Amino acid sequence: MKIKKDDNVIIISGKDKGFKGKVVSIDRKKDKLAVDGANLIKKHIKSSKKGEKGQRIEMPALLHISNVQLYCEHCKRGVKVCFTKNEDGTKKRICKRCKNEI
Repeated sequence: MKIKKDDNVIIISGKDKGFKGKVVSIDRKKDKLAVDGANLIKKHIKSSKKGEKGQRIEMPALLHISNVQLYCEHCKRGVKVCFTKNEDGTKKRICKRCKNEI
């Protein structure tokens, strides 16, 4: 998987198309992720104590990973990514358009 937690992504399809945000969580088994501020759902929570009111909380729902792309700060758009190895043998992600590290 080329997208990691805390990456900046842009949504390329769905009701929030064009939204840029940070990845909050990733479910690798289902190939889904949550983007902060996008695809919001309302969750109803019961009161835990007597006399306290219930609440409605907005939280980001999961998006399929095929509906987002990594956002390149240099290109100012969503881009595809390739991997290259450094001299010390570690992999790094590179934008295919501008060849800068993401």
